[in-house]
Amino acid sequence: MESLAGVSKQGIRERIWDYMESHDLADFPRPVHHRIPNFKGSYLACQSIKDLEVFAGTQEVKVDPDKPLEGVRLLALQNKKTLLVPTPRLRTGLFNKITPPPGATKDILRKCATSQGVRNFSVPVGLDSNVLVDLIVVGSVAVSEKGWRIGKGEGYADLEYAMMVSMGAVREGTPVVTIVHDCQVVDIPEALLEDHDLTVDYIITPTRVIATGCARPKPTGIIWSKVSCEMLTKIPVLRILREREKPAGKDVTLQAEPGSQHLAPSTISRPWDIPQSQAGSIGGAYSPLQSMDTHVAATVCVGNLPYNARVRELKRALQELGAVPLRLTWQGPQHRAILHYTDSAAAQQAASLLQGLRLGANTLRVALGQQRDT
Repeated sequence: MESLAGVSKQGIRERIWDYMESHDLADFPRPVHHRIPNFKGSYLACQSIKDLEVFAGTQEVKVDPDKPLEGVRLLALQNKKTLLVPTPRLRTGLFNKITPPPGATKDILRKCATSQGVRNFSVPVGLDSNVLVDLIVVGSVAVSEKGWRIGKGEGYADLEYAMMVSMGAVREGTPVVTIVHDCQVVDIPEALLEDHDLTVDYIITPTRVIATGCARPKPTGIIWSKVSCEMLTKIPVLRILREREKPAGKDVTLQAEPGSQHLAPSTISRPWDIPQSQAGSIGGAYSPLQSMDTHVAATVCVGNLPYNARVRELKRALQELGAVPLRLTWQGPQHRAILHYTDSAAAQQAASLLQGLRLGANTLRVALGQQRDT
């Protein structure tokens, strides 16, 4: 693909997702939009990691659970390495360790390397387990030959790395590898990078292995000023790490604005805020966090909901897309829902993310609604 300099991170993501779909490079699960995209040839690309000295010499490998990294997870298990995967959305901890049953065949190992296997053949790893990760393998939407990386916009890879630093699970020189299609290797303006962004040392594609020689420092720990109160509520292990760092004299002051989205993905930083009067009837739950940020300035109307749709299905889709609102007004009998956001920019981004979303057999209609000055 041509240079993408001068655009936003989201603009780069959208162009790559569109390009992969339109050129039939994408593979299951599809569409690849709003995901770490799987691509045709990803499994074979993963095999090239065997040729890296940094893989051969490792004992403990942390691999993200994304589909295009499945081949790396299998190789780690076949080579009897300790395989760590992040827990889903960090709700129950930081890592799970994949533990195949004794005498596991190759077919069983293949199952262990899948997302389902991660759920069925893993055990939690506690903060005091003395984990020392030798190699980190992350998914990417885009990456530059200089080692600058763009994820899907939720911030989990950056946060996971910062937490690993905080708990002493990585060294300063622990290498980071990403595996992508060649079309995902693009120019990324340095101005788009922030101090919490994770960089990569090696890029593996179906046709080449790139040693980036990246000199940009990786995050040196959790930047607490970019962590919200909501994040502490959603991620218990983050709260534990904060309590550990506080006595050491580190500044653990949280961000002043709960609605701000720096390090925090929207699915972490913004609570579900369904009015208590509706909670019992629609299956939602009232959030005690709603009083922390109730200043709503813009809405998105989601229509053409299936007649049998449930609010939890829409909530799950919004979480997966990173478009969580401050409040959701469910109007099931009218086959629509109103999503409330803090400002027009957040609403416009959500509307863009929701375009083409399907629930059941219905493609949802998405339109910007109320916009008012704040």
